Amino acid sequence: MAEYYRLFYMLENDIRRLIDDTLTEAHGVGWWAAHAPNSAKEECRQNQQREREAGVTSRSDNELDFISFGQLGDVIRHNWVLFGGMLSNEKALGRVMFALNTLRGPIAHCGVLAEDEVDRLKLAVKDWFRLLEGPK
Repeated sequence: MAEYYRLFYMLENDIRRLIDDTLTEAHGVGWWAAHAPNSAKEECRQNQQREREAGVTSRSDNELDFISFGQLGDVIRHNWVLFGGMLSNEKALGRVMFALNTLRGPIAHCGVLAEDEVDRLKLAVKDWFRLLEGPK
């Protein structure tokens, strides 16, 4: 499972970086306040508060690191005017992010992926990179 954890870790962080870089370039470093959907802001706020109340070291200064993988798709869709030029299709984005989020569960929570799910993960990763090929 370590191989799949590493794969998903890199993919998820690449997606977070793509979002942050794109929105920072378009709106500056303070993009979160005006360009993140309210659902993402609320999830971020709750997770930051949970960490403060637990007395643990904050995981990050970046709000994107406090939202779930599923919320990343919401941030992209909320800013589709920017991402539509680099991703091939908004509906396909939703399907790919849903598939990746479903597969993420067992990986992130120390489960085991069945052989079929490993195949699904590999296809979902290919689908993500196909999205990155942009509109045709």
